[in-house]
Amino acid sequence: MVDDRQGNSDGRPSRRPAGAGSSGRDRRGPKPPYRSGPGRARQAQPQHASEADDAKRPSGPPIPAEIEAKQLAPEIRGELSTLDRATADTVARHLVAAGELLEEDPETALAHAQAARARSGRIAAVREAVGIAAYQCGDWAQALSEFRAARRMGSKSQLLPLIADCERGVGRPERAVELARSPEAAELTGDDADEMRIVAAGARADLGQLDQALALLSSPQPDPSRTGTTSARLFYAYAETLLALGRDDDALQWFIHAAAADIDGVTDAEDRVSELA
Repeated sequence: MVDDRQGNSDGRPSRRPAGAGSSGRDRRGPKPPYRSGPGRARQAQPQHASEADDAKRPSGPPIPAEIEAKQLAPEIRGELSTLDRATADTVARHLVAAGELLEEDPETALAHAQAARARSGRIAAVREAVGIAAYQCGDWAQALSEFRAARRMGSKSQLLPLIADCERGVGRPERAVELARSPEAAELTGDDADEMRIVAAGARADLGQLDQALALLSSPQPDPSRTGTTSARLFYAYAETLLALGRDDDALQWFIHAAAADIDGVTDAEDRVSELA
């Protein structure tokens, strides 16, 4: 079987907490990579927390002094406007810290996201942040619960590929295949559609259906001239499937394409090229 959740290839859909970008402060913001989720966000109900209530909540990990609420992008800070000012400031700083630590220390990132949730559990972006951090930690059950909650609350992100991959993680690849066949999945375009293809192919591989996995990844045929994170992982998944089917020469070629597309270094395609060559 091909397990695209293992190793540096990290074939999982690429997501970051709402409010968090990749490393580097200039890229931190509330926009997840995909913003084409169906429907409009429901109006959040005002939440008011007294100092006594706040004192009862878990404080969470300490927030570095250099982290400021204003580092959270404006649209997410807008969602936090239903909170009192002090609580909104704390939640925002926890979200920023979660994004800053996501790659290097996902467990602490999750603790920050959970601390934000303890203060603002009815805000979609916060639940999404917990889901992303749990996903990064490999806690598929928690991630699945949080993504579903975020969707119910009107998340603007396209979470379907993540939800499908979490279904794989909890041992239900057949459910991931079902989601990939849904009307909602059929409406996906661009990177969202490719993310769903990667997950669906992985689910087929989990079920031992390598020919079906290859068919998903080759319809349409990947374009080797493309670059970027999603393209690199798509090519990598294609190469892994070809390799599992014994087509070593073809696999090598697609690992080469994956390495060329991988401008952000999200896969170990170069190492795989060296191994196969």
